[in-house]
Amino acid sequence: MGGVLSYFSAFFGTKEKRILILGLDGAGKTTILYKLQVGEVVTTIPTIGFNVETLMYKNLKFQVWDLGGQTSIRPYWRCYYSNTDAIIYVVDSMDRDRIGISKQELFSMLEEDELRKSTLVVFANKQDIEGAMTVSEVANALGLAGIKHKYQIFKTSAIKGEGLNEAMEWLATAMTQTK
Repeated sequence: MGGVLSYFSAFFGTKEKRILILGLDGAGKTTILYKLQVGEVVTTIPTIGFNVETLMYKNLKFQVWDLGGQTSIRPYWRCYYSNTDAIIYVVDSMDRDRIGISKQELFSMLEEDELRKSTLVVFANKQDIEGAMTVSEVANALGLAGIKHKYQIFKTSAIKGEGLNEAMEWLATAMTQTK
């Protein structure tokens, strides 16, 4: 019986989707990961290396890799690109000083062959803080209009959970439409 079920599951999609959460240090990547997984804000420390968690969203199973964003760790991101279905790129909307660096990292990453078919979701995070760049300011600063990937940008607050469900809904839909 198990053989029959596994045979049919190949047709009906129980395949785990691989997602990378990337962005500069302090953007809120780990906070977002655990807010999505356990539904609450957990105390985090800077990620040295990575966190890997499984998220269920609707009928999709996501294996989510949260990679550290410090300058010394970013060159190692490419070690995780293989077989990636989607990228959640988190931007600290308060960090005007480093938005140019964030853009460089994003474009450098998107040029990699292994990510050519990956779906991109940009989280303009920390929107709950007064003075944050708007979503359109973040999109312009990142040069999103010039990318070739399928993408969408969302206004998010990891602490309040705002925008996360909408972003995951879009991502789940986008990933079921692409193979």
